[in-house]
Amino acid sequence: MAVTLTETAADRVRHFLLNRGKGIGLRLGVKTSGCSGMAYIIEFVDELNADDQVFEDKDVKVIVDAKSLLYLDGTELDFAKEGLNEGFKFNNPNVKDECGCGESFHV
Repeated sequence: MAVTLTETAADRVRHFLLNRGKGIGLRLGVKTSGCSGMAYIIEFVDELNADDQVFEDKDVKVIVDAKSLLYLDGTELDFAKEGLNEGFKFNNPNVKDECGCGESFHV
């Protein structure tokens, strides 16, 4: 089981953590939401929970809870700029379908 980052995403996370001045890594998770059933969660982590799985890629710690790991295993996190928009992009091999707005997915 693994979650990885592109170099662009790793650079962005390191930059955010440096500017924030604290934090041990980035939490990736899923929650029930949206028209397709699940939505991604991204947040900074200051403390680990008992069921957290920690992955380290390109000197960045990625933290995923056990429940979310079932849906995120094999995912690569990227960071993209498209015109005036920029943000993290999930390259998740488990996704079977996404909603039209791109905010939620189904496995």
